[in-house]
Amino acid sequence: MKILVTGGAGFIGSTLIRLAISRGHSVVNVDMLTYAACLENLTSVANSPNYAFEQFDIRDRIRLENVFSVHAPDTVMHLAAESHVDRSIDDPKNFIETNVNGTLNMLEVAREYWQKKGKPASFRFHHISTDEVFGSLPNDPTALFTENTSYDPRSPYSASKASSDHLVRAWHETYGLPIVLTNCSNNYGPYHFPEKFIPKVILNALAGKPLPIYGDGGNIRDWLYVEDHAVALLLVLEKGTVGRRYNIGGNNEMTNLNLVQSLCTILDRLKPRASGCFADLITFVADRPGHDKRYAIDTTRIRNELGWRPTVTIDEGLEQTVCWYLDNEDWWRPLLNQGGVGQRLGLTE
Repeated sequence: MKILVTGGAGFIGSTLIRLAISRGHSVVNVDMLTYAACLENLTSVANSPNYAFEQFDIRDRIRLENVFSVHAPDTVMHLAAESHVDRSIDDPKNFIETNVNGTLNMLEVAREYWQKKGKPASFRFHHISTDEVFGSLPNDPTALFTENTSYDPRSPYSASKASSDHLVRAWHETYGLPIVLTNCSNNYGPYHFPEKFIPKVILNALAGKPLPIYGDGGNIRDWLYVEDHAVALLLVLEKGTVGRRYNIGGNNEMTNLNLVQSLCTILDRLKPRASGCFADLITFVADRPGHDKRYAIDTTRIRNELGWRPTVTIDEGLEQTVCWYLDNEDWWRPLLNQGGVGQRLGLTE
């Protein structure tokens, strides 16, 4: 199968591409290479005959039409998006232009391509989204996001992703485009861009810098190891029911404070400080505007219908992630010079 992947030089996209090629699929990676993209994530597959890379903005319709025409993909996995919540607070327009207008462009070009090909039954437009579109849950372990949870986005980022989700469903209902849609919880693991929470904590700790925690650290997230996510994405692509949504979560809820403390404990064991412990660096800072209190995903549908379940526990995943950053300074060090990385963003009132 030939898969057109958008945003394939990003964290989740590159993990997906490495897995897809290892399984014998061909991949066309379309990526604009914005600040958070990193082609080094794909070094292991860059010379594969089953891999092709096209650099351009998905809002460029002519380039997009040409890629569909030249590469003739069997299916599409759409991951390209601006994704950092704090940046969306400072620059919401960029998130609307990429996540909404870019998705609209993808849908229209994919629809025209699918129609010209005679509407093949095997074609899929797989839209990869986030649990943040559902808003915030109460601090009640029985309350979970399901595929039927109403949308309630609270940030410009989640609002832009919610908008793109609605467009994808509309193109299925109106035009018959065969889509599948997934909403995932917070991903983590190797190659995670340094501005995101877990790598930021690891790298700040290694540098002896404060470990900032928003508010009181009581915000709860469900953490999904990125390689488990990639397996689920391919499974939904191959076996998911057309028009159906699947929630993908790690079933690993932790408060932000407990997560940072766990990372500090691992670092204390693997690379101890000259004096004191890493938890001494924990610093509580002003909370993010519109900060959702809790995310947690019910994965019953994907478990029962497709047989997927996460395989990496939070303890295993955090250990593997810390080890990867300790062993790969040559990957993350240059990325620290990207604009805004390491700085507190999203303080606009």
